[in-house]
Amino acid sequence: MERRGRMSEWLRRRPRSTGDRPRASDRAAAPDRDALLLGAAAASFPVAPAAHPSGFSCSCDRIGCPTPGMHPVSFAWQTQATTDPEQITRWLAAQPLANFITATGANHDVLDVPAAAGGIALRRLDAEGVPAGPVARYGADRMLFFTATRAPADEDEWWPCELDCHPETLDEHPGLRWHCRGSYVLLPPSRLPDGSVVDWVRPPELPLPDPLPLLAVLTDACAQVATEARPEAAGGWLPGGR
Repeated sequence: MERRGRMSEWLRRRPRSTGDRPRASDRAAAPDRDALLLGAAAASFPVAPAAHPSGFSCSCDRIGCPTPGMHPVSFAWQTQATTDPEQITRWLAAQPLANFITATGANHDVLDVPAAAGGIALRRLDAEGVPAGPVARYGADRMLFFTATRAPADEDEWWPCELDCHPETLDEHPGLRWHCRGSYVLLPPSRLPDGSVVDWVRPPELPLPDPLPLLAVLTDACAQVATEARPEAAGGWLPGGR
């Protein structure tokens, strides 16, 4: 019941306040925003409108929204998400401040890792001459690696993974997250609550890599970051004098 109540809050939208009016800088950035989102759609990433940060809160009307500016506008985002450029252009014109999400698990998946691990993985892939595919930076904290999807056409063939991440289980996956069926991520040039943005490190038109080889590299990178963060790895003091 709590999940249904939380999601239903997304369906309600408040009238735009003075503070939500587009600024001159927002209007100037609109052509780049439009090009980035239409480019993602052209790369077969289905997109749908999302809320956006509004001051210190969210453009949705939920008091104390836990993910301000980082969730879809509509509860029906999975069926709403599209690659149709005409529909996307209408959304862009009608919602000049909106962030946009891409629904995963149909045309693509996303492997989502801490930024430090993502940087290690990218350097290793480049050194080995292995294409990383499209990669986005999610503010200063995370990196998103876009891959081919493992979702089957036949539902009976579906196989779960303990790394599978859904919007309501993000906190359960502080390390590596696998956004597949039933999940989404924000697309560039979405704005985050801390003022940072989502931007492309490698462009969306690159071929999508197989997720499994990339998963092995990202898992190793996450393990390296975790090891380096432990006190004993840095020669720090441990209880009992060890």
